[in-house]
Amino acid sequence: MAGKAQFGSKIGLIAATVGSAVGLGNVWRFPAETQSNGGAAFLLLYIACVFLLGIPVMLAEFSLGRGKRSDAVGVFRKLSPHSGWWIVGAVAILASYLILSFYMVVAGWTLEYLWQSVTGYLYEPINAVAANAGVEGLEQQFKLRMQEFIVQDSRPVIMTYIMLLINAGILMMGVQKGIEKMSNILMPLLFLLLLIFSGVSLTFNPDFSKITPSVVVNALGQAFFSLSLGMGILITYSSYFPKNTKLTRTAVTVSMLDLLVAIMMGVIIFPAVKSFGLDEGGLEGATLVFVTLPEVFAQMPVTQLWSILFFLLLLVAALTSTISLAEVSIAFMQDRFKLHRTTACIAVIAPLFVLSTLCSLSQGSLSDFRIAGFTLFDFLDNTATNYMLPLVAIFTCIYLGWFAPKGYFYNELTNHGSISTRIYTTLLFVVRFVAPILIAVILFAKIFE
Repeated sequence: MAGKAQFGSKIGLIAATVGSAVGLGNVWRFPAETQSNGGAAFLLLYIACVFLLGIPVMLAEFSLGRGKRSDAVGVFRKLSPHSGWWIVGAVAILASYLILSFYMVVAGWTLEYLWQSVTGYLYEPINAVAANAGVEGLEQQFKLRMQEFIVQDSRPVIMTYIMLLINAGILMMGVQKGIEKMSNILMPLLFLLLLIFSGVSLTFNPDFSKITPSVVVNALGQAFFSLSLGMGILITYSSYFPKNTKLTRTAVTVSMLDLLVAIMMGVIIFPAVKSFGLDEGGLEGATLVFVTLPEVFAQMPVTQLWSILFFLLLLVAALTSTISLAEVSIAFMQDRFKLHRTTACIAVIAPLFVLSTLCSLSQGSLSDFRIAGFTLFDFLDNTATNYMLPLVAIFTCIYLGWFAPKGYFYNELTNHGSISTRIYTTLLFVVRFVAPILIAVILFAKIFE
C-alpha cells in the first residue's frame, strides 16, 4: 500500500513492539504461575517455551505483516486472494477488539488506584475495626476497598472513559508521532520503575521435581499469552517495520525484553509479599494487584510513594497494551475502507464507550446478567483469550507452513536473500508441526480445566 506508515527508528520499533507484548499479564499472571508451578524450575521451562513456541509463532506473524504491509485481514487477501484464509485475520481482529473492551475497564481500575494512591485515600481505614485488626484487618480493608470501587456504576465508567480518551488522543497522532513517540517515553519509564522496585534479588533455586505435565502446559500457555500472539497485533505492528528490518533479531529482542519484564515483576513481588508473610495469599490477577500489593505497601515506609510508583508502572503497561489492541482495528479500518486515520480512530473507539461501559457494569448493577454462566466481562475474557487467540495462532501457523506462496517465509526471514539464516529449516518445521500441536494442547487444556 503506497504511503504506508512505518516506524521511524529501530529503537522506536522495538519499544513499540515490546510495549504491545508487555501487559498486565506480565504483572499478575507470571508471578502466580511461577509461584504455583515450581518457582525457578518453571522459569527455566518458560524460557524454553518462549524459544520453542513464542519466537517461531512471532516470526510467522512478523513475516505476514512486514511482507504484505497490511492489516490482519489484508495480508491473507494479498497472499491468497481467492481463498477464505482472510477469516483467520478477521477472527484475530474481532478477538483483539473484544479483549480491548474489557481490558479498557481494567486500565480504568489502574488509573483509579493511581489516583487513590496520590490522594492517600487508598490507605485510609474503611472502618475502625479494619484500622485496629493488624494484617488481617489490612487484607479485609483492601478487599472492601476494591469491592467498594468496582461494583459502582459511575466511578469505574468515568475512569474507563478517561482511558478511552487518552487512547484516542495518542492513536489519532499516528504511528510515528503517536504510538512510536509514546513507546519511546513510556517503555524506558517502565524499565526504570522496574529497576527501582527490583532492589531485592531473586533466589534462584530450581526444584525440577515440581515439573509435571500440567506445569509444562502452564509454561506453554504463559509463553503464548505473554507475547500477544494470535491477536493481530504483531501482524499490524510488523506492517510498519521498514523493509530492511531483521525479523529474527527483532523477535528474539522483543521476546527477551518481555521475559525480562516478567522476571523483574517476580523479583519485585516474591520478596515483598514473603517479607510481610503474605506469600500464602492470593498472588493472582486482580487480587494480587489491588489487594495483596497495597497490603504490602501499607506496611512499608513511605507507603504513598511506593504505591504511586507501582500503579504508575501498571498504568504504563495497561496503556501500551490498549494502544496496540486498538491499532489492530484501526489499521483494518484504514486499509479495508480507506478511511482517514482520525475517522478510523473514532470508528474504533466510539463503540467502546458502550461496550466497555457494559463490561464495567457487569461487575456491578448488571452482574445478574449472565451468558453461559459468565458475566459479560468474564464471558468476553474467556471466549477471546482462551479460545479465539489459540485458534488464530494455530491456523496462522498452518497457513504459513503449508499454504502460503512457496518460498515466502524464507524470503521474509532472509530479506529476500540479503541476509543469511541457518535456522530456516528448523523454524519451518516448528511452524508446520510443533507450534500447532503445542497451541492445540494449550487450547484443550483451557477447554477441560
